[in-house]
Amino acid sequence: MSETIQLISNNFRESPAWFRALNSAWKGTYPMGTEIKLTRDDLIKRAFKATGLNDLGKDFADEPLERLLYSINHEASLHPIGRFITRERFVGLLNIRLRAEYFFKKHPQILEQELYPSWIIIGLQRTGTTKLQRLLAADPDHRVIPSWEVINPIPMNLDLYDLSQGQKGTGSQGHKVTESQGHRGTSYPHPRDKRIAVANTSVTALKLMSPGFFAIHPIDALQPEEDILMLDVSFLSTTPEAMMNVPSYADWLENTDQSAAYAYAAKLLKFLQWINPAKRWVLKTPHHLEFPDLIEKHFGDVHFLWPHRRIYESVPSFLSMVTYNQMIFSNAVDVERIARHWVRKTGYMLDKALDYRLKENNSKRFTDIYYKDLVTDSITEMEKIYRQNGGLTDDLIAKFNKHEEEHPHRKHGVHQYSLADFGLTESDIDDKTQNYQQFINDHYGREQAQKVQ
Repeated sequence: MSETIQLISNNFRESPAWFRALNSAWKGTYPMGTEIKLTRDDLIKRAFKATGLNDLGKDFADEPLERLLYSINHEASLHPIGRFITRERFVGLLNIRLRAEYFFKKHPQILEQELYPSWIIIGLQRTGTTKLQRLLAADPDHRVIPSWEVINPIPMNLDLYDLSQGQKGTGSQGHKVTESQGHRGTSYPHPRDKRIAVANTSVTALKLMSPGFFAIHPIDALQPEEDILMLDVSFLSTTPEAMMNVPSYADWLENTDQSAAYAYAAKLLKFLQWINPAKRWVLKTPHHLEFPDLIEKHFGDVHFLWPHRRIYESVPSFLSMVTYNQMIFSNAVDVERIARHWVRKTGYMLDKALDYRLKENNSKRFTDIYYKDLVTDSITEMEKIYRQNGGLTDDLIAKFNKHEEEHPHRKHGVHQYSLADFGLTESDIDDKTQNYQQFINDHYGREQAQKVQ
């Protein structure tokens, strides 16, 4: 292994000095009873107390949370800060469900809506999915979920958005909010809405805990983020296995029907379009590669945008992001363990997506985007997408170009990585992704295949 690669690998194991010191000091007080306990009953009790509500909905199931907590407590080796973050995050997810049920009961018309048509970005991690979504968010007809809203999709102040207020307002994307389509509150978000401030605090905390993370995945409280967090409120998503070592939960999850998570995510999307209307959803998360059938079932009118990138680049890039993630929660971060888990998982996700795509007429539901083209000539890639929507207008092109000028590639620094950082070779990747690589060759020919192989 070269000296450069060794330095990168060492950086995977490097947290800020203050972070290590705090963890060490906190753990030293464990004999005094300071270790945070992660139990279902305690989490739910805290959520009830924080919100003053006590109904998680008739479709809330205990098993996903209990299996996840068992795996965390017995396998994840969380350090003190990791346990604290996990507790606060899980209480927050329960709070979201409590607040959602409050609104669903008070305004039943929310769930009577049809979901907007959706463009679903389902590419692998590190294939330009974030860049693509943020570009599409520049279209005022599109409804995305910015980071501040995906962290807390349901307002923390229950009284701010109420049909009984009697005022008409304007949504954040310039759409009027009418009685039949959306709340009748003030402009969205309301000036007293706490959620943007909460998100900004989270972004600041992440920068302090993991300074190198933003070169991998830039987070901005006002920019769109992955809607996998809509699934997290059912405790059925791959988020935990990206954040920590939870093998028993990950295995159970992969063999469990996740319809309940997608059904509830659809409910949350209905709330979000009720509170801030638009014309089309633009959603994204690599998690959806496993479940295009559930997306079609629960989200309705959908079209999939599938970005592709040379897999020998996308895989180690994602592995480095997972490594930084897991360092925030544990000192027992094993890069080779991470690689074994996620290389296999990557192949599995791709195979699931291909199984769906190659059935009957499903291929017409997909538009392919190529990472290199997206980075070097994004307007051409936008033209491919908008062919199904009447084509690009000069106004949209101007909006996309403005976004590109304000968000240049590698704005937050250069992300360095290699397969060797994780003890991998190209043949290790080939072994798990041969179906996908063959698909690219068969369906797109030599010229296009060279862009992603």
